[in-house]
Amino acid sequence: MGFNTSLSGINAANADLNVTANNIANVNTTGFKESRAEFADLFSSTAYGLSRNAIGSGVKLSNVAQQFSQGNIDPTGRGLDVAIDGEGFFVLNDNGARVYSRAGNFQPDPNGFIGTPDGKRLQVFAPNANGNGFDVGRLTDLQLLTTTSPPQASTNVAMQVTLPGNASAPTVTPFDPTDTNTYNHSTGGATVYDSLGVGHVQTSYFVKTGVANEWEVHNFIDGTAVGAPTPLQFSPSGALLSPANGQIAMDPFTPATGAGVMNLTLNVSGSAQYGSAFALREINPDGYAAGKLNEIDIDPTGVVYARFSNGADQALGQVALSTFTNPQGLQPQGNNVWAETYASGDPRIGAPDTADFGVLQSGALEASTVDLTEQLVNMITAQRNFQANAQMISTQDQVTQTIINIR
Repeated sequence: MGFNTSLSGINAANADLNVTANNIANVNTTGFKESRAEFADLFSSTAYGLSRNAIGSGVKLSNVAQQFSQGNIDPTGRGLDVAIDGEGFFVLNDNGARVYSRAGNFQPDPNGFIGTPDGKRLQVFAPNANGNGFDVGRLTDLQLLTTTSPPQASTNVAMQVTLPGNASAPTVTPFDPTDTNTYNHSTGGATVYDSLGVGHVQTSYFVKTGVANEWEVHNFIDGTAVGAPTPLQFSPSGALLSPANGQIAMDPFTPATGAGVMNLTLNVSGSAQYGSAFALREINPDGYAAGKLNEIDIDPTGVVYARFSNGADQALGQVALSTFTNPQGLQPQGNNVWAETYASGDPRIGAPDTADFGVLQSGALEASTVDLTEQLVNMITAQRNFQANAQMISTQDQVTQTIINIR
């Protein structure tokens, strides 16, 4: 029996060495969680039960416990590298089966689906049809857009100017946009877009009238007047009085490109008449041309944005995270993924930065939780245990030989 007891100790020490070796081998594996060998003692039972003076029968490996502690978050600068800071696992689609991972080194496949290097697809909550929020009851594969972002026609030009309070009316009349002597100041032109995404130049010219605190603004698109001059009236303190809401509707403009009619509104609210110098404080037209995909960005709440060269952003989905009542019950599958089991409990799926789910950090990866120094110490300890049990077998062999040799 003593030989079997020592043999169980050798097997236990060998298992401890194997667990330590696996930890050391994965010291640089993204999202890896170190394991710990756990042991239990053995006692032989009889029909009458165990005596309180019973001698144990050795040791057995009772569990290889995964340690789901937080790993260091190392910046990479790559948009599709994502780390979880806190609780949760990425949800992956493995040919219809659902698996889980902490490794966020994602990449696109030839069809634009985002997933792991071995082809497991990242799961996200799909955007709602109305564009507001996400359908948290439905998971789908995350796929990049392969088309360009369509253009959006301009409808509004936000403009804030400061007009000089000491300005005089031009001496040359009538107003002519090609003659600088017929107006006081101009905006220099802002780019507005038609429904085809073609840019046009919108320019506003400011002319001081002979009435105190009054100006006229002339609006042109591509050199064509769009509406009659609109008076701007200011209070003695310089605040804009008219138009009261600051909105100036331009006449419809039909581009020569074949695009639809442009209906623009000039918003000059916030403009004022102060001092002695003209200042264009803001000019911000809406609308944009067609654009190509520039990058993918993931915010801390998991929303995945496609960012286009025209400045437009489109939400492609929200990364789903899962948690388990007993993460140590998850079954390792290799390739940095786990599968749920009866011991782990059913997954609870939700959005990052809600409830007890962690937040996401884009452009970073979670490092392995293996402490190399600690593992080297464990290796020495397991080696000593192995040697001690081997020596115990040698000692018992000598005792046995002595007994056999008694005459």
